[in-house]
Amino acid sequence: MKSSNDFYDRVFKVVRLIPYGRVTSYGAIARYIGAPRSSRTVGYAMNASHNVPGIPAQRVVNRNGLLTGKHHFQGTNLMQQLLESEGITVIEDQIQNFKEIYWDPNLELPDFKE
Repeated sequence: MKSSNDFYDRVFKVVRLIPYGRVTSYGAIARYIGAPRSSRTVGYAMNASHNVPGIPAQRVVNRNGLLTGKHHFQGTNLMQQLLESEGITVIEDQIQNFKEIYWDPNLELPDFKE
C-alpha cells in the first residue's frame, strides 16, 4: 500500500513540470497520476508543499480557474502576486483567459512513470 507521502511526491513531480505562466487544476493532476477521485488530496498536497522547496503551488487552481487555495499562502494576496509575476491576470480570485493558459498534464506529458 502506498503512503500519503508517496502520493504527495507524485503530485509534486507533476507540479514541478507546470510551465511558467501556465496553470493546471487539482483534478487534472489527480487524473494524471491515476487517482481521478483524489482532487481534494491533491489540494492537501499543495497545502503541504509550502515546506518543500521548488514547488510552484500557485500554479494549481480549481477547475474553474479560481484561487481556492489562496488562504494557504502567507499574506493576503501572495498566491495572486506570484501568478501575476508570471504574467497571469487575476481579478477577484479568478484567472482571466483561463482556457488559454490552462496546462493539462494528461495532454502535455507522456504517461506517468513512477
